[in-house]
Amino acid sequence: MPALTGSNIIYGMGMMEMGMTMSYEQLLIDQEIVRMIRRVLQGIVVNKDTIGLDVIKAVGPAGNYLSQRHTLKYMRQELSTTQLINRKMRERWEKEGSKDMAALAREEAIKLLESHKPTPLPTDVQKRIRDIVEEGEAEAIELAAFKEKQN
Repeated sequence: MPALTGSNIIYGMGMMEMGMTMSYEQLLIDQEIVRMIRRVLQGIVVNKDTIGLDVIKAVGPAGNYLSQRHTLKYMRQELSTTQLINRKMRERWEKEGSKDMAALAREEAIKLLESHKPTPLPTDVQKRIRDIVEEGEAEAIELAAFKEKQN
């Protein structure tokens, strides 16, 4: 609902237990949901080309629109495709192992973790992050020493 109001900040992807736990599987499931929301927000383009009045006139009210090139051309743009949500017929789903969304997300997460090769951060960025960490560690040591003196 917030996306429909124009909000473009998505918080909490992959989080569980009020953000105390991160789940790769949940992150992939959330990504799927966000992808679907973004598709809805794109809307449906209605113009002279997409409406296809010439096709409607040619095919008629009882005709087969699925066999029309126009339908195929524009249908592919409008389909909501998913990677984890299974829309197969039950028999096919069962033949393929009856895996639910969580199981598919786990397989995908493992595959990504095993195959992903991250691009290293530039050296200056790595140094800046290291400086921030060292600064924080120094502050923690100072705070601990201060508390010790207070006792």
